[in-house]
Amino acid sequence: MTAIHNDADPVRQAILAAMDRLLAGTPLRASGRLSVSQLAIEAGVKRWRLTHQHLDLKELFDARVAAQSSTPQAFAKRLSEHDELKRKHEKLIEYCAELEERLQGYAAAINLLALENAALAASGTGASVVPLPRPEAFP
Repeated sequence: MTAIHNDADPVRQAILAAMDRLLAGTPLRASGRLSVSQLAIEAGVKRWRLTHQHLDLKELFDARVAAQSSTPQAFAKRLSEHDELKRKHEKLIEYCAELEERLQGYAAAINLLALENAALAASGTGASVVPLPRPEAFP
């Protein structure tokens, strides 16, 4: 492993530094997820550099992730925030469905009242619904 860390190639040094930051849970550019794609983002290199040019570093990263076998705390917090947002989104979807159901009920009631009013006016009995005065606009 010393040969890998003593490399003078700036791209390899950037990848190694990004690897250390991701595994420590202190990413600067990436989301913090422990994946090769996020490693490339964190290092500021194209993904193909890891999968084709620096395969040894990709394999080292995969081995270190497997050995760590835990999610960095910073990323775990983001995952919990994401889960919380998903729960809130599901509640909002349910609430919107409930409002849609109410709206359909109100629309049906209004249509029924309009039909009854039209039937009364057409019956010729002289009975009709008296419209209420419209309220003045609030100041």
